[in-house]
Amino acid sequence: MTAAAWTRKDLLGIAELDRSEIQLILDTAASFQEIAQRPIKKVPTLRGKTVINLFFENSTRTRSSFEIAEKRLSADSLNFSSSGSALSKGESLLDTAMNLQAMQPDLLVIRHSDPGIPHMLAARLPSGVINAGDGAHEHPTQGLLDIMTMRQRLGNLEGKKVTIVGDISHSRVARSNIYGLTKLGAKVTVCGPPTMVPGAMAKLGADVELDLLKAVADADVINVLRIQLERQSQMVFPGNREYHLMYGVTADVMRRTKDSCFVMHPGPM
Repeated sequence: MTAAAWTRKDLLGIAELDRSEIQLILDTAASFQEIAQRPIKKVPTLRGKTVINLFFENSTRTRSSFEIAEKRLSADSLNFSSSGSALSKGESLLDTAMNLQAMQPDLLVIRHSDPGIPHMLAARLPSGVINAGDGAHEHPTQGLLDIMTMRQRLGNLEGKKVTIVGDISHSRVARSNIYGLTKLGAKVTVCGPPTMVPGAMAKLGADVELDLLKAVADADVINVLRIQLERQSQMVFPGNREYHLMYGVTADVMRRTKDSCFVMHPGPM
């Protein structure tokens, strides 16, 4: 991605991106894919740049992906641990970030359980900020990864139907997918128990369908989301067995879909 084409300091959410910006990110990412197949997986793109990873929620895929990408692009990266920092002594998150900023990093990658934390830091820090997930708000890099995978399988996403099944209410992945897919012309349907599918999803451009078989009819992709118990203050469905009977994407369900339909899952499962 060239400086002339990409003018934003931060990547905070897909909601604020336009279609051309999304396509620019996807095209740039695709151009870097072949690096992973090289005997020496290293390019100098970010040589001399410093990236600090601040993960305040557990992560396997996202954190590892950022670390590997930073190293393969030749950045100097630091993994910040909150448990061994002044945060454990009562220092505020903003003060911690300001202290790290004094070390002149070029980019902060942050994941936090509270929505809006990356936006708050981006407004106060000169360094670039990438949102690696903020509560149930957005997960832009996961959304972009999902959309890139769909685009590689389907080509142009214009008019394609993507059905998202599961805990829509608590899913930042669902929101980022909806924002990005609709801007690229895809038709998005969300499906799950009524207690997990807020009607407000329609305002984001998604169709709401509570019947699983109707939701997956004619779907080109089914993106299955886990139940995010850690974000729920009370049970919103009777039990795992009942949920699976109603909304499990089983072999029988897949037999009711188009032969070309495929299933995705952002993990963990």
